[in-house]
Amino acid sequence: MSMDKILPLASSIAPIVDPSSPPTAGGESGSASAFHGALKDAISSINDIQMEAGQAVNALATGQSQNIHQAMIALQQADVSFQLMMQIRNKLVTAYEEIQRMQI
Repeated sequence: MSMDKILPLASSIAPIVDPSSPPTAGGESGSASAFHGALKDAISSINDIQMEAGQAVNALATGQSQNIHQAMIALQQADVSFQLMMQIRNKLVTAYEEIQRMQI
């Protein structure tokens, strides 16, 4: 799966809270904004790693580069970062589902 499809989604993610609303006593607006920014930065970073791996493979396939080791390292970095992102997503979904099941 390519990160090209994920990056536009990340940029269209609406903030968790309305930025125009005043922050509450606990400062929830700022923390939600910080979480949103951190999530967006992480997705962008993973997209950059995926793009670099793609460029390394293309350079190897077209003969522009003979360094197969560097291409394999780039591919492994992209794979590990993508797997980490998927695990974080799974944990967030699990936490959200758990919150939804809470009795109020």
